[in-house]
Amino acid sequence: MFKLNEIKELIQLVDQTSVQELEIESEGTRLSIKKPGPAEVISYQAAPQAYIPAPQAMAPQATQPNTNAAAPAVTQDPVEDRNSSLHKIVSPMVGTFYRSPSPEAAPFVSPGDKVNDKSTVCIIEAMKLMNELEAEIKGEIVEVLAQNGQLVEFGQPLFLVKPE
Repeated sequence: MFKLNEIKELIQLVDQTSVQELEIESEGTRLSIKKPGPAEVISYQAAPQAYIPAPQAMAPQATQPNTNAAAPAVTQDPVEDRNSSLHKIVSPMVGTFYRSPSPEAAPFVSPGDKVNDKSTVCIIEAMKLMNELEAEIKGEIVEVLAQNGQLVEFGQPLFLVKPE
């Protein structure tokens, strides 16, 4: 039987590599992890039909307001309100966002900087591993959306880029 923290660690490790699919069987339990796609799921078969949604499918669900208690106001994501022609560079994992390779070094990129698909824009630290994040698009950095040292979530927008 796999522990939840082991499954999470394996998901993060697969996410950080070029491995597209991983299957592990231990003590009669089979764990299959596939890289995100339009409708991919991660299956965990300890019992028939037991499924765990892939990380990209774990979006917060809207809930019905409780009429007996004050419900928090639902706000729209400010990044969504910006010009839709801008490309968002998002975090591929949960971790700590760093703008530079060391505290005394200059940031990898700042607003106004030109980047290409291989330009390193930041580092995401996850499980004591420093993961360089590349722009994956040619353009100009318009805005940095995360603060240095901030904990970021999977899929969280980090930069806005004006594509060339």
